[in-house]
Amino acid sequence: MAVKIRLKRMGAKKSPFYRIVAADSRMPRDGRFIEQLGTYDPRQTPAVITIKEEETLRWLNNGAQPSDTVRNLLSEKGIMTTFAKAKDAAEAAKPKKEKTLKATKKPAAKKPAAKKPAAKKAAPKKVEEAVEETAGE
Repeated sequence: MAVKIRLKRMGAKKSPFYRIVAADSRMPRDGRFIEQLGTYDPRQTPAVITIKEEETLRWLNNGAQPSDTVRNLLSEKGIMTTFAKAKDAAEAAKPKKEKTLKATKKPAAKKPAAKKPAAKKAAPKKVEEAVEETAGE
């Protein structure tokens, strides 16, 4: 299941209000979602953004992909930089795999394949011969 972090539109006509949600990518924009992660109100000046940081980071670590707008909102709040630092720290903590040299083995000498006698193909019967065979039976 591909999970997206995206906006769900709420509010009346001409007065949008958005919820930031984690949802299955196959669901419609305002459809079913898995978890609500925050809100975004663009009508107020400045726009009001509230985000549950821990839950959002958990979803990002599990592979959820934010939409472009949500990525911008997370960057404003500093969550994307926190995620990038945590990701870099996790990669640095992983031990690097050492490459070991395998013992070099000499390839086995190839044996020449024994020649098999070619099978003779039966010549196609002529129509006359086929008619004579069936008539003789």
